[in-house]
Amino acid sequence: MTAASISEYVQTLGLQARMASVRMARADAATKNRALRRLAQLLRASVQALQSDNAKDLERAMAAGLAAPMVDRLKLTPKIIETVAQGCEQLAAMPELIGEISGLKQQPSGIRVGQMRVPLGVFGMIYESRPNVTIEAASLSIKSGNACILRGGSEAIESNKALALLVQQALTDSGLPADAVQLVQTTDREAVGQLIAMPQYVDVIIPRGGKSLIERISREAKVPVIKHLDGNCHTYVDDPCDIEMAVKVTDNAKTQKYSPCNASESLLVARGVAREFLPRIGAIFAAKGVEMRCDAQAKAILGDGLAGASGLLKDATEQDWSEEYLAPIISIKLVDGVDEAIAHINRYSSHHTDAILTRDHMHAQRFLREVDSASVMVNASTRFADGFEYGLGAEIGISTDKFHARGPVGLEGLTSLKWVVLGEGEVRS
Repeated sequence: MTAASISEYVQTLGLQARMASVRMARADAATKNRALRRLAQLLRASVQALQSDNAKDLERAMAAGLAAPMVDRLKLTPKIIETVAQGCEQLAAMPELIGEISGLKQQPSGIRVGQMRVPLGVFGMIYESRPNVTIEAASLSIKSGNACILRGGSEAIESNKALALLVQQALTDSGLPADAVQLVQTTDREAVGQLIAMPQYVDVIIPRGGKSLIERISREAKVPVIKHLDGNCHTYVDDPCDIEMAVKVTDNAKTQKYSPCNASESLLVARGVAREFLPRIGAIFAAKGVEMRCDAQAKAILGDGLAGASGLLKDATEQDWSEEYLAPIISIKLVDGVDEAIAHINRYSSHHTDAILTRDHMHAQRFLREVDSASVMVNASTRFADGFEYGLGAEIGISTDKFHARGPVGLEGLTSLKWVVLGEGEVRS
């Protein structure tokens, strides 16, 4: 396609989405839930066909020399298909948000003032690798009464096309417009540039992928962007703390899975518990092959007990305090206490997720109030920073911005509030 034809194509998608959004905004809960349950049926009935289309993407990816983890993310296994089908059913079972009026209060003038929850309108989503995101985004869009334009990665184009057809069939079978969920059918990068520059059609853009993708979208978009660039998450081990619990939670926060954005990348330890805590967590990290980039004091304590794993102990640089590794690497620093921990986190954190492990209630309360992050935790693993774990039903992404949506973005994050005023003929004097 030429640049002119891509522009015309994406503009058409935008116009169709805007028109569909009007119908979606007035759709009742029963109709939207029927579409979600129908989508779950279609997914389960199409496992073999979906795997056949997915095989084309996998074959092309392996021929192109795509890294093994990327190939793994591309797979649409029967288990993954069943998981997204269940996700559709879970969303269908959730209460209806749209049209809900909250905070209605009588004013001295006689009017009653409150806020009504409404859809955002049209959102565009740009994502990489995992084709299951197509269903997650589509199902959240349907439940929240929005229309959406989805642009998946070129590596998953056949899988995404097949999934998008099922979504559109579920919509039409349920009496909703097929254009409520549209997939960009071209892999040309020019389509992304067009999609993020159409404020007349698109209300918000949600990028989900690597840092370079999100930086590009943030730089070039002419519509609001819900995003997070980095997940430099901290676990702070306080004095006093339950050492057994601190070891268990810190291990989980770092090693349960290395690649997610909510894995801890930095470990701060209060000096008062360092000699008891560090050798124990260090032995676990060493056994799992985790490289530890330490300040001088942490390295000295760890070095005493990890003689056989000294190759995993490195000197931290200034850059390490800001780094998102997404790998078996962690930075470790000793701090005087909660004041220094909060100051360090607010300086170096990416404002994603940070946790304190403590027995001191006042320290916990200060940490919750003063750490400027989207999710702040007490005595829990940072790995819980997830829409499903938060009870949101599903998640379209994580936001580290200070928009209406912050942290895991689920159904509520895809809605807005408008003021409603109820009167009986009152006039302002």
